Amino acid sequence: MADEDKCSHTELDLAGFHSDNSAKYRFEWPIPEVTKNEPCCLGIDEAGRGPVLGPMVYGTAFCPLSMSKRLKDIGFADSKTLKEEQREALLTAMCEQSDMISWATEIISPNYISTQMLKRTKCSLNVISHTAAIALIQYAIDQGVQVAQVFVDTVGPAEKYQALLSSKFPDIQITVSAKADAKFPIVSAASIGAKVVRDRVLKSWKYIENPTFPTDKCGSGYTSDPNTKAWLASCVQPIFGFTQFIRFNWSATDNLLDGKAAHVS
Repeated sequence: MADEDKCSHTELDLAGFHSDNSAKYRFEWPIPEVTKNEPCCLGIDEAGRGPVLGPMVYGTAFCPLSMSKRLKDIGFADSKTLKEEQREALLTAMCEQSDMISWATEIISPNYISTQMLKRTKCSLNVISHTAAIALIQYAIDQGVQVAQVFVDTVGPAEKYQALLSSKFPDIQITVSAKADAKFPIVSAASIGAKVVRDRVLKSWKYIENPTFPTDKCGSGYTSDPNTKAWLASCVQPIFGFTQFIRFNWSATDNLLDGKAAHVS
């Protein structure tokens, strides 16, 4: 856990994740006492669900209901509509409001995603996502935060997801909605944390297979990107497949392995 890490426009210590980027890691910001004494709202959102490269990062943010209007003054918005510099500035602003808001992220490595989805009893990406959201809500509760309302950007049908969360946390008012990051500032705050952490992880990825892997040519990470497609094709190792930076279970990687990997008989 990284509860003492410093957050600024240029610094974010993710050494704990880089020491083992094949699993999961939680980055935690210090929790203000006021969140343990007043009813709070909590938001959940993710970054990096669709790309074939890098981790999926789930984020949460929470603050007292009595102070939630301050979130609008900070200017939170869906991180996907903002430039990187804007996201960085908003994260700094959130960290500077440490008297009333806290945040945390669950970094889910591509290797963890691949192994969960390819194991004998397969686990879908939706289930991985739901599990991460539940873990972050439980984390806040375990830290003594008085969680009264939860707002979540949906994964899959919103009604089923909301019913799942309500069954896990029956005493909390749960709202699951499409585009929640654009509707609820606390979800926008969670979105900013998730996206900035993912941006940082991608930039500082430590390759255990080959320290000189040419990440600068990998494109956006989406398989619709010609640069990403070309980079993936150049990365196939006939015996071992791909670096752990790549998710093995995407259709694009499956097709490349079928065509370029050594066949086992």
